[in-house]
Amino acid sequence: MDWFTRRELLGGAALAGGALLIGAEARAAILGKYPFSLGVASGDPAPDGMVLWTRLAIDPMAPDGGMPPRAVPVRWEISENEHFAGARSGTALAEPLWGHSVHVEVTGLKPGRPYWYRFIMGGETSPVGRTRTAPAHGLMADRLRLCFSSCQKYEAGYYAAWRHMVAEDPDLIVFLGDYIYEGDPSNAGVRKHKNPKPADLGGYRVRYASYKLDPLLQAAHHAAPWISTWDDHEVENNYTGDLGEKNGDPAAFLKLRAAAYHAYYEHMPLRRSARPAGASASLYRTIDWGGLAQFQVIDDRQYRTSPPCQMPGAVANHIPTVSLEPDCAERDDPARSMLGGRQEAWLANRLDKTRARWNLLSQQTLMMPFERTDPDHKDRGPNVYDTDEWEGFPATRDRIVRRWRDAKTPNPIVLSGDIHSFAAGDFSDPDDAKRLIASEFVGGSITSLNHSDTFKPDAARDPHFHYAENEVRGYGRVDLTPGRCDVVFRGLADALDQNSTIRDLARFTVENGRPGIQSG
Repeated sequence: MDWFTRRELLGGAALAGGALLIGAEARAAILGKYPFSLGVASGDPAPDGMVLWTRLAIDPMAPDGGMPPRAVPVRWEISENEHFAGARSGTALAEPLWGHSVHVEVTGLKPGRPYWYRFIMGGETSPVGRTRTAPAHGLMADRLRLCFSSCQKYEAGYYAAWRHMVAEDPDLIVFLGDYIYEGDPSNAGVRKHKNPKPADLGGYRVRYASYKLDPLLQAAHHAAPWISTWDDHEVENNYTGDLGEKNGDPAAFLKLRAAAYHAYYEHMPLRRSARPAGASASLYRTIDWGGLAQFQVIDDRQYRTSPPCQMPGAVANHIPTVSLEPDCAERDDPARSMLGGRQEAWLANRLDKTRARWNLLSQQTLMMPFERTDPDHKDRGPNVYDTDEWEGFPATRDRIVRRWRDAKTPNPIVLSGDIHSFAAGDFSDPDDAKRLIASEFVGGSITSLNHSDTFKPDAARDPHFHYAENEVRGYGRVDLTPGRCDVVFRGLADALDQNSTIRDLARFTVENGRPGIQSG
């Protein structure tokens, strides 16, 4: 059988716009080798379509995936049934510049229904993924089930949480950052990163491939469309804008950030609007689920101001950032922003205009006010703030809470990650502490650990918190109807066990038109 049909080659050439397609020598080199080793995925559903993703890799642990330096035509199919009867199809180019990844933005589908999709190349067929379109614009859907989590350090545990999440049969999966971890391999976990700390695009590609080869993670991508954003470990721990954690040379860091952003796009089901240009990528966006819900997805890493309360001269002298710091005047400076001026203005506009019944701010880290105990000075009680979280930018947080209030944003809910813990609580009006405005749910972590012995005692003293748990891994499940938002925290018995069981840790309800957690 010839590697491509004449139709595929002609279609690929048209798409390439002059790009050099795969030749006979390269074709022979990959013939008979399975190209879909990293699975398939879908994301960012709309009423008429979504993004379909794959990345060709015959040798996934090679920086170039073992693929030739040529553009490769890939056929895609999507169908209303899993047998692919009457399937729609087309051809996309997997280009070497983007790691032979494919991002197909399908349109023209029916709203509010499931679809099945696959890719075909050279007689090889990818796994079949299931996805779905969002309900029609403005339609008040009866229900939406989503699961959300973050922080899946490969070395820290196995991905049993993904097995249980697939069993929940969610309409959507929301992933809130730290898809990979960037550090050097360690012997401290249950398995080991397979390459050194990434220093360039090739290194990040190998790190993503090692994660995506996990069959349970692939199964989660195959089960439902994803909504994704990043946090710090997709680049470097606790980075801030154009500065790394150690406040090194900004030019060198931006070069690293460009490689990391490039690799992130290559491996996630994102639209072309998120394709990076150097060290910049536009990831913030809204995704509507008919009239039932709107997701405001934000990026709190790329544009943020440098952390407050640091030692004088820390940046100039390349002194590493310290996250836990006592209060200082700089922390409350209204000119400082977690989101940057343009993104913050965009979010304010979205919160003003949305008429969705539920509005889910989908973001990376703990947003509620939270005064913590310094683990090195426990006798002093809570007296420090984690400036890597929203406590480093309280003026930004207060502006968002006031916007929810003043715009009368319907039923604001915050979905959060990063802290390797479960948490649930409420936001008060910055101008009236007795008035509740919104609620927040932090959905645990897939594997990443947090053994702090001060987290739960500090949360128990904090009036914003309803629940806190940092010794259990897992995810959150959200069931939305027009009348209520039901949230369940699901915790693994042991994240170090591939076959771990799971249980309900806590349940919460927020009722339509009644701010604050009503039960749990």
